[in-house]
Amino acid sequence: MFDKTVKELGDALRRREFSSIELTQAFLDRSKSLNGAINAYITFDEEQTLAQAKAADETLLKGKPTPLTGIPISHKDIWCAKDWITTCGSKMLENFRSPYDAHVIKRFNDYGAVIQGKTNMDEFAMGSSNETSWFGVVKNPWDLSRVPGGSSGGSAAAIAAGMTPAATGTDTGGSIRQPAALCGISGLKPTYGLVSRYGMIAFASSLDQGGPMAKSAEDLAILLEAMVDFDAKDSTSLQNKPVDYASSINDSIARLRIGIPKEYFSDHIAPDIQKSIEQALQEYQKLGATLVDVDLPTSPLSVAAYYVIAPAEASSNLSRFDGVRYGYRAPEYSDLNDMYAKTRAQGFGAEVKRRILIGTYVLSHGYYDAYYIKAQKIRRLISQDFMRAFRTCDLIMSPTTPSTAFKIGEKVSDPVQMYLSDTFTIAANLAGLPAMSIPCGFDQTNLPIGLQLIGNYFNEAKMLAAAHQYQRVTDWHLKKPPSTTT
Repeated sequence: MFDKTVKELGDALRRREFSSIELTQAFLDRSKSLNGAINAYITFDEEQTLAQAKAADETLLKGKPTPLTGIPISHKDIWCAKDWITTCGSKMLENFRSPYDAHVIKRFNDYGAVIQGKTNMDEFAMGSSNETSWFGVVKNPWDLSRVPGGSSGGSAAAIAAGMTPAATGTDTGGSIRQPAALCGISGLKPTYGLVSRYGMIAFASSLDQGGPMAKSAEDLAILLEAMVDFDAKDSTSLQNKPVDYASSINDSIARLRIGIPKEYFSDHIAPDIQKSIEQALQEYQKLGATLVDVDLPTSPLSVAAYYVIAPAEASSNLSRFDGVRYGYRAPEYSDLNDMYAKTRAQGFGAEVKRRILIGTYVLSHGYYDAYYIKAQKIRRLISQDFMRAFRTCDLIMSPTTPSTAFKIGEKVSDPVQMYLSDTFTIAANLAGLPAMSIPCGFDQTNLPIGLQLIGNYFNEAKMLAAAHQYQRVTDWHLKKPPSTTT
């Protein structure tokens, strides 16, 4: 049961091999038994979860289920879910119980899915290792001494360990793809605006994008179909014709042109990763795809531009956490200003404070033009690079990360080295492009390696088909961490 995909579990539910209550209880029991070692979850609410499973069973009996009816799905604790504690991995929201559902949560509820629990994450989605959560470090199921990647590390670790069939994540600079690569699962960041951000606690609003995480590309297609929907409550939500991602996933890739950017294949990549990516590209050639060289000359500046733009937006978004309206308030203070200062000093962790300070600095008088405006100009150049590249190719492929999962604590004292973990993923966020990561091998210490696929705007269907065709002829996505084998 714990090895099956969402597609397989959905088929079994409709054949009545087991009920949603039995399925959900099994995943709850396994999650609770493993959570002490992995720390993938912040919150369980068994009563609410099983009530949803019971309702799903009634829908299944009526004979009108969706592909997700009765499937337990875990949600990154950045999504507000009505009557659930929603912490965003922070002491600031430790006891915040949401009065409403995020649009994505509502969509999954409408599809009959079951909320299994809220997964651990870097505080306010700021981190590349899942070490900044107020609720403790998440461990990588492939090696408990290593990080799962961040900030959606709880979701990635839970899927890799068989604690949940699928999960949601959010990706501001690679936070779906990077943990997906380090934990050996599949993860997709859609085109910016395709999935509503309403009810997702904001980090950097022009970059944040929610997306699905699962064992396979086929599961991602099923989940994405539920998540994509125009939402009038989100001013950046896009109106597009509905796409049947699950049906188009079998489309041929015989004439696919894959762009290979030399800027993403530097000496900084670990040799095992270089070798696995080359083998994956050879596999695509066997499937009929053609490799073409493309140039992305501005991409090396993406990390620097990102760490100006994202903190600038974070410093604005997080100003709402002041101890007045909701969330943590310092217990002792002398006046209003003292209350603000002590609440934010005590409620935020070190990485959040660092980014608020950077953001406030680059937006301040005298530095706005020197840093913020310049970073926005670089962002436009990066986007133009991609548009030129997509004139000669359908998809771009690269490593997802420059290294496999690193040791817990290894990069905590060096923020710049930590930020470089996202060096291959950030450019897609700055351009607003869809991108995903799928497993494509292991290094010599049996740690997963991710292959990144970047598509043109709204080319999710083509990306999913390319990933699915690869997963039909390889089995990297089926591998399980030895310590969690059942």
